[in-house]
Amino acid sequence: MSERKVILYIAMSIDGYIAGKDDNLDFLSMVELEGEDYGYSGFINTVDTVIMGRRTYDKVLSFGIEFPHAGKECYILTRTKKPSEGNKHFYNKNIAELIHSLKSKTGKNIFCDGGAETVHLLLQKKLIDEIIISVIPVFLGDGIRLFNGEEPEQKLKLISCKSFEKGLVQLYYQIVH
Repeated sequence: MSERKVILYIAMSIDGYIAGKDDNLDFLSMVELEGEDYGYSGFINTVDTVIMGRRTYDKVLSFGIEFPHAGKECYILTRTKKPSEGNKHFYNKNIAELIHSLKSKTGKNIFCDGGAETVHLLLQKKLIDEIIISVIPVFLGDGIRLFNGEEPEQKLKLISCKSFEKGLVQLYYQIVH
């Protein structure tokens, strides 16, 4: 069996923002198309563990929907110690130790669901194996950047590039370790 991979699957504007001002995500709706999920359902079936930052977790809960990763093991990165709630674990220790522990276990891949601080931390520690970025055809000009410019140099290998009817372009990279 192959080793579990940490995969960042995320959307951003063409100028690199994952959210607009005040954490606004309205720009994502411009590429909505009935029956098109841009490969998300296929992707989500390849993972059994999710890592996300606390702000992303809070944002997801603010939508008033059922937690979308309820059937998966979830690690919410936080600075505040908090007890687990079922399969949701609030994690405030060494991220590298968590990733190495998860990768040492048998299972499916590990989904990094954001946000920017979590992505930056994982990239700083060189813990991401693959990146799938859906580029939304809009300039936001301000908001939360996916990359903050302090990521260490890492070479990428393009696995695929796909364009869609609504102008979304999906880039799939493997990080060369």
